[in-house]
Amino acid sequence: MIEDPLCTVVEPMPDDRLAAPAPWPTTVEEALAVQERLRPLVDLADDPTGADASGVRHVAGLDVGYGAGDEVTGAVVVLDAGTLQVVDRAVVRERARFPYVPGLFAFRELPPLLAALERLRITPELLICDGYGLAHPRRFGLACHLGVLTGLPTVGVAKTAFVGRYDTPAPERGAWTPIVLDGEVVGRALRTRDGVKPVFVSQGHRVGLETACAHVLRLAPRYRIPEPIRQADRLSRS
Repeated sequence: MIEDPLCTVVEPMPDDRLAAPAPWPTTVEEALAVQERLRPLVDLADDPTGADASGVRHVAGLDVGYGAGDEVTGAVVVLDAGTLQVVDRAVVRERARFPYVPGLFAFRELPPLLAALERLRITPELLICDGYGLAHPRRFGLACHLGVLTGLPTVGVAKTAFVGRYDTPAPERGAWTPIVLDGEVVGRALRTRDGVKPVFVSQGHRVGLETACAHVLRLAPRYRIPEPIRQADRLSRS
C-alpha cells in the first residue's frame, strides 16, 4: 500500500462520473465499433481557452502498470506546470476488462485511468498520457479516446514509434521530424534532450501539434520523458 498524504488508492466505484461506460466492450468487433463511433469527435485544434503552453497551471501525467495475472493499475499524477511539483495523485487497481490486442490498448487502460481521474482533488487542465493519439492505425489511440471521454486537452507521448515513418531529428533539444502515415502527418519525433533518442508526440484532443510539442518540451527540462509521465510511471509501479 502506498502511504502518501497526496495519494488516493482505491477500487473503482460504480457511480464514478468518468468511469468507463457499461457495458464495456469485450470483443475486438465491439471495440472497433466504439473507435469508429468516437473518432469523429476528436478535435485537433488548439483549445482557445488555454492554447498557450505557458498558460496551463495543472498538468496530469497518466500511466498504467501491469501486475500479476490480469491486474492493471491506473496512475494519475498532477503537477504544478510551473514548478513541476506534485500536487495531487490517485491510483486505481482493477482486473483488466479487455484482452491484450495491439491497437486496442485503450480498452485495457482506460477504465482504471478514468476512475483515478475521478478521485483527484485538483482538476487538471491538460492530460499527458504514456501512449499514442493520432499516431494510430485508425487515428484513435489512447490519448484521443481519453480526451474525447473526459473533454480535456490531451497529448500522447510514447517512448517508441508505433506507426508511420520518420527521419531521425537533429541531435539538439527541440529538433523534430514529422511522423507520416499514409501521406498524413500524425505526430512528431521530438528530441527532448541533446543527443538522446526522441520521444513520439501525437495529438489527442483539443491540442494542436505545435502546442503539444511545446507542452512536452516545457515539461521535460531534465529528462527524456516529460515529468508528469515519469511520475505516473513510478506511481503505477509502487
